[in-house]
Amino acid sequence: MSVTHRLVHSVDSCAHERGHITDSRFYGNRYATSGSRRIYCDVCRKQRWLDIEAALAQAQGELGMIPARAVAGIVSAARLECIDLDAVQAEIDRSGHSLVGLLRVLQVACPDDTGEYIHFGATTQDIQDTGQALEMRDTLDELTREIAAILASLVELAEQHAGTVAVGRTHARAALPMSFGLKVASWIDELLRHTERLATARSRVLVAQLFGGAGTMAGFGGGGVVLLERFAARLGLAVPTLGWHVARDRVVEFVTTLAMVSGTLGRVADEIRTIGRPEFGEVTEPWRYGKVGSSTMPHKRNPERCEQVVVMAKLAAAQAGIAFTAMVGDHERDARALRVEWACVPDVSHYTLAACEIVRELVTGLTVHEDRLRVNAQEVADQLATERLMLALGRQLGKQTAHERVYELSQTAHDTGRPLRHLFDDCADLRDLVDERELDVIFDPSQYLGASTDLTHRALAEARKWLGARG
Repeated sequence: MSVTHRLVHSVDSCAHERGHITDSRFYGNRYATSGSRRIYCDVCRKQRWLDIEAALAQAQGELGMIPARAVAGIVSAARLECIDLDAVQAEIDRSGHSLVGLLRVLQVACPDDTGEYIHFGATTQDIQDTGQALEMRDTLDELTREIAAILASLVELAEQHAGTVAVGRTHARAALPMSFGLKVASWIDELLRHTERLATARSRVLVAQLFGGAGTMAGFGGGGVVLLERFAARLGLAVPTLGWHVARDRVVEFVTTLAMVSGTLGRVADEIRTIGRPEFGEVTEPWRYGKVGSSTMPHKRNPERCEQVVVMAKLAAAQAGIAFTAMVGDHERDARALRVEWACVPDVSHYTLAACEIVRELVTGLTVHEDRLRVNAQEVADQLATERLMLALGRQLGKQTAHERVYELSQTAHDTGRPLRHLFDDCADLRDLVDERELDVIFDPSQYLGASTDLTHRALAEARKWLGARG
């Protein structure tokens, strides 16, 4: 049998397998989590739609829109164990409709004629949008828990290193000394802004949809608004002012906010990857014996997890662009938006939660090498000292003149390899302006951390306040 024939045979025998990377048996755990799969489980989605149909029937029964016996029949049948999913699939194939197949099989499962009252006055997108809102709610819940765990570890890390000297770098070059805690505090501060975004988005994003075919509620007689309120309350969702079948800004906000969270996690992971390079050696990400970095180079300990987070950030960002395309739809309803979201909402959720899970592991087990941080700062101490030297000279020469003089000295030091302090000592006119004791302080990176420690503690206070409010 040829390789091609063997491959075809293998594919045919594995037709039940899924092709999306998040479903991969071998690699999926790097692109999704058990939590994200639970939320976006295809079968679970059917149960969620059944729950929504049951909630609709219960709300309508309370208002006398359908008979009480119909409510009991629908609720009793709206469980997956009562539903033949193969029959649902057959009906989907036959009808070409995403929900009618489930409704037909549910009707058969209802006792007597109670199934006649399923989906009374509602339209398909009412059910599916409401289901997606519940998925987004579960995602936000999971995401907030993950961010809380990450923040708790970062708070501990920043507290421990609030005064640890480190090289502050701009444009990938030495800039000024800072504390390592301030670097971590920057991550904390950005994540805290995301917690605000996630919290405020809930009232706008997590809303029910129940407005009928063209958003007029005509199928509910005169009781549509009251029905919507009771329906939403049963599901724990907010009540929108109008239908949003074609107004997709809520979903775009969800997707873009998650993409932003992923972007921050990508920044954190990439910084860890960069300063963990042997040339820097300032941190080491968690590692365990048995983990292989290369199939040909046994020594390799690659920053695979950091790289994977960056991959997740890129993939999440791509979903934001897709989501934006759903904002343009025709008239009162347009499946071109809905079906775009069916792909980008789960995907951005998988990628963001996967990034969270990896970053949580990274920061929880991160080793910070204070000795290497100190050595690295000392190696570029001359460069780190230029601002402070300029300001010391500026007291007598003026800031602009002092900048020009220190610029000349520092560029000469760069070109000749001579230490800046030696060149400074050769300039008698400058040397007389600063005494030896002050020069020692100027060229000591640990003595020019500015407000690093205080600023770090400002971020820590905000993080602890947020974590404390969660109980």
